[in-house]
Amino acid sequence: MRILIVDDQRLMREGLATLIGLEPDIEVIGTAVDGIDAYTKALEWRPEVVLMDIRMPGMDGAQASELILKHLPETKILILTTFDDAELILRVLGTGVHGYLLKDMPSEAIVSAVHTVYNGGTVLQPDITTTLLKELRSLSDSSQQAHSLNLNEPQGLLLLTEREREVLAVLGQGLNNKEIADLLHITEGTVKNHVSNLISKLGLRDRTQAAIFSVRHQLQV
Repeated sequence: MRILIVDDQRLMREGLATLIGLEPDIEVIGTAVDGIDAYTKALEWRPEVVLMDIRMPGMDGAQASELILKHLPETKILILTTFDDAELILRVLGTGVHGYLLKDMPSEAIVSAVHTVYNGGTVLQPDITTTLLKELRSLSDSSQQAHSLNLNEPQGLLLLTEREREVLAVLGQGLNNKEIADLLHITEGTVKNHVSNLISKLGLRDRTQAAIFSVRHQLQV
């Protein structure tokens, strides 16, 4: 897979490029120093995965992600963040990114996360999700924010079949279609159909928002 690494800190940027570049199935096609640089290089190089720092001067990771996904909707974007970025995470989730994880994770965990989003999964690191949930609850009275993320409509769950609710619950764990199929003992094709149906019924845009919906409402299998 072809990956672009974006971070305004040179040590982090070059360190990630070196470590991830050691993987036999990953080609680091380049690095970018900020959001504008990331957007420009993504348009030129067409990476399959972008590993994006969220907090950068000028154009931040949320703005860059929105631009990249608008023009390159097939690109997978994995956000690098810290515990202090809940507000930015909320904003970037609205752009359709495919997950987030802490910047200080071991390199093998970052590589695993890259593979997960590349294969259609979603990465929602539990430690950050706990902080994010607190932020979401504090915004529960803000109709504009709730509407933008489609997270304030639990009545939509009544439209789902029992199997669709099960699939939605495990989406919140960041599993890809194959992992969901293995867990629920159904085919990948059936999982794909269930995911498409539940996204449509809940009025969500993609599986990442479905996963956040699942986390927000604490759904369990």
